[in-house]
Amino acid sequence: MRQYELVVILPLEDEKQKLGREKIAADLSGVGAVIEKTDEMGDRDLAYEINGMKRAKYVLFHVKIDPAKIAAADKAFKLNQNLVRYLFVKKAEQEGT
Repeated sequence: MRQYELVVILPLEDEKQKLGREKIAADLSGVGAVIEKTDEMGDRDLAYEINGMKRAKYVLFHVKIDPAKIAAADKAFKLNQNLVRYLFVKKAEQEGT
């Protein structure tokens, strides 16, 4: 398993945020991923309007996942209506590890 950072953009509404986070966690655990840490990045202006939204909530997940399972997670995320956008980024390997 490799370490990745998953940045997600969620709507500002509390209920949609909660449902979106729960679905993300369920989808990740469903493909065998482990969420190590979650960082709140706060509410931010979007670079461009998405579905009528100009501001949204950004959340960063530190995840361990098998690279072969990212496609399955991607497919599950596309079905999550409370998830505006997302991006998986492979964390750089640290020297000496």
